[in-house]
Amino acid sequence: MEVRNRRRLQAVLIVAIFAVPVIVALVLGLLGWVPHGRSYGQPIQPERDLANVSVQLANGEAFAWTSHAAEWTLVALPGPDCSKTCLGKLDLIHRARIALGRHAGNLRLVYLGTPPAGAVAAGFDKVWTLASTDSHVLDSWRASARDSVSAVLVTPSGRALTRYPAPIDAARLGGDLKRIMHR
Repeated sequence: MEVRNRRRLQAVLIVAIFAVPVIVALVLGLLGWVPHGRSYGQPIQPERDLANVSVQLANGEAFAWTSHAAEWTLVALPGPDCSKTCLGKLDLIHRARIALGRHAGNLRLVYLGTPPAGAVAAGFDKVWTLASTDSHVLDSWRASARDSVSAVLVTPSGRALTRYPAPIDAARLGGDLKRIMHR
């Protein structure tokens, strides 16, 4: 092979090394393929804006989905009769929040539903912000089984980003929270 032809071939190969991955990524993107990544939660596609969903806190005040302090919100959506198993999962989620260390303040825990009752729920309202809503926007993500809970992660701008259906693996959810909060 002639030297000039060999150099042309080398130049074409070098350009191909950089251009082929870009072209493949563009084609896959146009076809709608999205990589799943490492997240345990299920992405909400398309993301839903919750800013206009009316939620009342237990004290009667309106809950603001958007946070100017860059706080994320994890909304617990209990099924009927949240008791021992449900409260156990909620406690593990709270512990995952504590494990965020200095970033724990960047995550609000909101319990959206009928608050658990009885001695087993003592102190629950000191950890979770109790709230209720008449809206049915979140119903499709709510746990349906008795004594279970699901969750939705909401961005500081009020967009539902990821859902965690029942039964929640709190350790894996904690891993997702660490990746998000430590960015």
